[in-house]
Formats: sequence, C-alpha cells, structure tokens
Amino acid sequence: MEQRIGSSSQPVEGAGFDPAFIPGITAPVSAKRQDTEPEDAVETEETDSAEDMDAPAAQAEEATEGAEGEESEDEPDGPVFEAADRRARIVADRKGVRLRLDEESCEFRWDEIGAVETEAPRFGKRFTITVHTPDRRWYPIEIEATARARFKEWEEQLDAVLDAYFED
Repeated sequence: MEQRIGSSSQPVEGAGFDPAFIPGITAPVSAKRQDTEPEDAVETEETDSAEDMDAPAAQAEEATEGAEGEESEDEPDGPVFEAADRRARIVADRKGVRLRLDEESCEFRWDEIGAVETEAPRFGKRFTITVHTPDRRWYPIEIEATARARFKEWEEQLDAVLDAYFED
C-alpha cells in the first residue's frame, strides 16, 4: 500500500488569493524553473511564440499538408475521420484517435479506447466527441461546424472509421 507524506493539495490560484489575478493569463515563471532552463531556450521560445501569433492559419495549413503527406506515404488507404475548427481538431485513422485543443493535444491508440461517443446539440453548431478510456476517464472535444448539415456527414465518417478499426 502506497502512502504519501505531506500535503497533496495544490496551491489555490485566483482572484480571492491574488488581487492581480486575471483569468486567461498564465502565472509568472517561478525562480526555480528559470534557473533550470538555459537562456538560449528561453529566447527561442519567445521568438517562436511571436511568430506563432502572426500566422496561426499558416500553421494549420502546414499541419494539414504534413498530415496528408504522411498518410499517403506510409499508410494504406482506409477510412479517416478529420474535423477541425479554429481551436479544436480531431483525427481518427488506423493509428487511433488524436485530439487537439489550442496548444494541448493527446493521442489514443485503439487498444486504449473503451468507447467513442458523439453528441449533436439540439440547437447550435458545436459537435461534441468524447473518447472514453477503460479506466473510467473521458476526454471530450467540441468542434464548431460551419453548418448543422455537417453533423450527419461527420457521424457517418466517424462510424466508418470505428467500424474499420475499433474492436468491441
């Protein structure tokens, strides 16, 4: 049996504890972290982030082109589901399911997935896809569609991928 010594709670952040707190802005880097990073790495990260802010659309196009090139070279033809909006992206193919929201991403192989659930809202254009794992965790992602008619198309494409690669 494992036991932990000390507090397992994280420090609380927010306006109630920090009068300078502004939601959406990251906290300043701690002194401990600054000492461990080399100065060159910090400088390159700053220039990269400035370039990223200037061309987010170009990055999305490059990522799409790179993904298409990889699929055509080493993957056989098979069903692929791909949906994206300005913030979120989901790709389901023979490798598994990959989710991305802003700068965060995760990847699930087919043997790591317990279920994939879809939900089309009654009103609005945000299509929700939730990946459930066998250890009772779930990872939802919402994709904003250009039109509600895309929901049916996405459902059919995702069903084709699940039928081909997902084993019950």
